[in-house]
Amino acid sequence: MKNILALFASLILILGACTQPTPSIGPDGKPLPQVYRIGNASQVQFRMLDSVNSLRSAAGLSPVQLNSALNAAAATHSKDMSVQNRPWHFGSDGSSPLIRVTRSGYVGSLLGENISETYETELQTLAAWMERSDTRDVILASGATNLGFSWSQEANGKIWWTLLIGNNTAPTLQVTASAAAIQN
Repeated sequence: MKNILALFASLILILGACTQPTPSIGPDGKPLPQVYRIGNASQVQFRMLDSVNSLRSAAGLSPVQLNSALNAAAATHSKDMSVQNRPWHFGSDGSSPLIRVTRSGYVGSLLGENISETYETELQTLAAWMERSDTRDVILASGATNLGFSWSQEANGKIWWTLLIGNNTAPTLQVTASAAAIQN
């Protein structure tokens, strides 16, 4: 009898260890978000690039490529938003996105900036940006050639994301000669 009780108690402990923890429920009855810790940071920008390019391809647009100057501007702004503790498009020094990308050495046109304050992954953030027309328009800008993407994660897990879209294609100079100019 003792062996059966010991076996039964062991089974209960083993099965109890196999169950999933119950998520914390918020006041709205939904599970509270889990803190996302960026583990493999070297892959985050490439996951975002691949995802953005998949969305652009589905919309019939050309792909973008990562640009180190835009990445630097995005990293600077993400950290600055964290220091300011507010998500907005202006730096603590009053700089605009255009000024920040120029300071970073980007040669080209800035087409848009998306920002976010969240505890979610980069792909969840991208999905949220795609739900809004203004942020979706930045991602799907028709003339885009470059993407900059970075973040700053605080000790409490909060992440400040910045995505920049630009175009650094030099304008094509078209030279046409008229018949009169050729004869002279």
